[in-house]
Amino acid sequence: MTAASKETLGFKTEVKQLLHLMIHSLYSNKEIFLRELVSNASDACDKLRFEALKNDALYEGNGDLAVHIDFDAEARTVTIEDNGIGMNRDDVVNHLGTIAKSGTAEFLSQLSGDQAKDSQLIGQFGVGFYSAFIVADKVTVETRRAGDAADSATRWESAGEGDFTLESIDKAERGTRITLHLKDGEEEFADNFRLRSLIKKYSDHIAVPVYLPQEVDAEDDDGDKKKVPEAVNEAKALWTCAKSELSDDDYKEFYKHVSHDWNEPLTWMHNRVEGKLDYTSLLYIPSKAPFDMWNREATRGLKLYVQRVFIMDDAEQFLPMYLRFVKGVLDSNDLSLNVSREILQQDKQVDSMRSALIKRVLDTLTKMAKNEPEQYQNFWNEFGEVVKEGPAEDFANKEKIAKLFRFATTQSDGETQSVALEDYLARMREGQKKIYYITGDNHAAASSSPHLEYFKNKGIEVLLLTDRVDEWMVSHLNEFDGKVFQDVTKGELDLDELADETEKSQQKELEESHKDLVERLQKVLEGQVKEVRVTSRLTDSPACLVVGQYDMGGHMRRLMEAAGQQMPEAEVSLEVNPGHPLIARLDQEQDEDRFSELAQVIHAQAQLAEGSQLKQPAEYVAKLNKLLLELMK
Repeated sequence: MTAASKETLGFKTEVKQLLHLMIHSLYSNKEIFLRELVSNASDACDKLRFEALKNDALYEGNGDLAVHIDFDAEARTVTIEDNGIGMNRDDVVNHLGTIAKSGTAEFLSQLSGDQAKDSQLIGQFGVGFYSAFIVADKVTVETRRAGDAADSATRWESAGEGDFTLESIDKAERGTRITLHLKDGEEEFADNFRLRSLIKKYSDHIAVPVYLPQEVDAEDDDGDKKKVPEAVNEAKALWTCAKSELSDDDYKEFYKHVSHDWNEPLTWMHNRVEGKLDYTSLLYIPSKAPFDMWNREATRGLKLYVQRVFIMDDAEQFLPMYLRFVKGVLDSNDLSLNVSREILQQDKQVDSMRSALIKRVLDTLTKMAKNEPEQYQNFWNEFGEVVKEGPAEDFANKEKIAKLFRFATTQSDGETQSVALEDYLARMREGQKKIYYITGDNHAAASSSPHLEYFKNKGIEVLLLTDRVDEWMVSHLNEFDGKVFQDVTKGELDLDELADETEKSQQKELEESHKDLVERLQKVLEGQVKEVRVTSRLTDSPACLVVGQYDMGGHMRRLMEAAGQQMPEAEVSLEVNPGHPLIARLDQEQDEDRFSELAQVIHAQAQLAEGSQLKQPAEYVAKLNKLLLELMK
C-alpha cells in the first residue's frame, strides 16, 4: 500500500476542541489514559463474546480473550492491544473521527479551564479514547473487525492537530492495537514497573487478563533477556467475589470502570440472590450528577451479564427513569443468553428483578437518610429533582419515595431543602388537615409571596417548592400519610381549619361591608379577572391573584410557556385586603376614572408579585408615574 493511498480527513469541530483541551490543558491525573484505554479494550472483548453467541466463527479459532500491553523505552512508545471485536473502516471514522454520543455540546460547556475538574470529565462522556493525547503527541490505531478478511484492516493515525489519516492494511489477528508515541517528558510511562502499578491500581477488576512482558532467566536468539507475557490483574469479575474478599478501594475502582466517572461513588449495594431467582447485582449511587441527567433520551441502565457473559451496556429495563443515575452491574443465571431488549421488555423474571432492585435502592437511601443525614443531604442536592419524578412513575412505591423528599419551608434555614414530610407533619398545628405549599420561580420569589402572609401570621409552616418538577410531582403525589397537599395560591382560603370563630365572623362582616367595592372592581377589571373577592389571606399586601383549585399554577404555566407550549389564558381571581390603606383609599374614591386607574395599578402589582409578565408594562409605568407626580404636588 503506497503513501498515495492514504486518506486524510478532518476531525469534527467538537473533537478539535476536545483535542486542544487534552493536549494543552490537562496535566493533573495524566495516568487515567491507561485506565480508559484498557477499559475500552475490555469492552471490546465483552462485545466479541456476546456476538460470538450467535456466530462462533468470530473467534477465528482463538477464544482466549485478553489485553496485551507492551512498551519500548528507547522508541518512547506504549502499545495496548486486544483481540476483541475490532473495528472496520466505518467504525473507525465514526468512533475516532467524531464523538459518537449525544450531548457533545453539553459536555464541552462543562469545561471550566480548571485542570483538576476538567480531567474528571474525561471518560464520563464517552471520550475516553482521546485521553491518549494527554501523554502522546501521536497515536496510531490498527484494527480489524472479527470475521473480516485479513487485508481489510484499517490504520488510523493522528497527531491531534485537526486531522487524521486512514489507510488499508493487512492484519492477521482480529482486534485493535493502539500505539502511543509519548511526548517529551512522558517517558515514565514506557516502564514496566510504572505500567504494572497502574494496571493493579485501575484495572485489577477487569474480567479479562491484562498482560505485560516479564523478563525470565533465559535468553532469546539475540542474547537478550527473554520476555514472556504475564497476567498482572486478577482477571476475575469483581461482582462474583464475596464481599469479605473486597476492600472499599476495590469497589471504588470498579465503579470508575463501570461508570467512567472519576469521582468516588457515594455508596454501593452488592447482593447475591438465590431462590426463585438467581442473580448478582452491584449497584452504585454516584456522588455527582452526570451532565446529561436531564436528557431523558440519553443512554442509561445497568451493564447486563448472563452467566458471566456480557450482554449489553445499558439495560434500562431493570430500573425506572427516576433512578436513572444508578450505575452498576447485573449478572443473572435465569435469563437466556440470547436475550435482547425486546425479550427483556416481556420477561416476567425481569419484572421481579426490577422490583427487587428498586426496593434495594430505596431502602439504601432510606437508611442513609436516617443514619447519615449529611451524606444524604449531599445526595439530595445532586439527585433530588430526579427522585421527585418517582410518584408519577412508580405508584407502588409512592409513599416510600415521598419519605425521601426534602423541601425548603417557611421555617427552614434559607434555601436548603432539608425538611422531610414526616418532619412537617410532626410540626403541624393541632387541627391542621392539609400540607400547605407554594411554588415559585426561585426561593426568594416563593418565600416573599403575599399568599404566605396569613400563614406566617398564624405560624403555619408552608413548603417552598422551586424545582421545575414540583407542581407536576404534587399532582401525582396528592397526599402523604392521609394529609392532602394544598397550594396556598389556589382556590378560596378555607378558614374552617385555620381560623377561630372570631376570625370567621369578621370575614363574613368584611364580605358584607365591602360588596360595593367588590362590584366596582369587578366592573373595572372585567375580562382581566374571573372575579373579585375580599380575603383574609393577606395581612401586609393590598391584593393578590388566585387561580382555581384545579387550574395550573403560575409557576408551571411559565415553565410551559418558556418551553414553547401554547397555553390558554388563565382564569384568575383578584383577592383584596380591605384592611390595607390602599384598598381603604380606593374604596373611598368617588372619581370613577381615578378609581379605574388605581384598580389597574393594584391589579398589575398583584401580577408582578406572583412573577407574571405584564402585557402592557409601559401602560403600567405611565399610570404609576402619573400617581407619583400627583403625590409630589
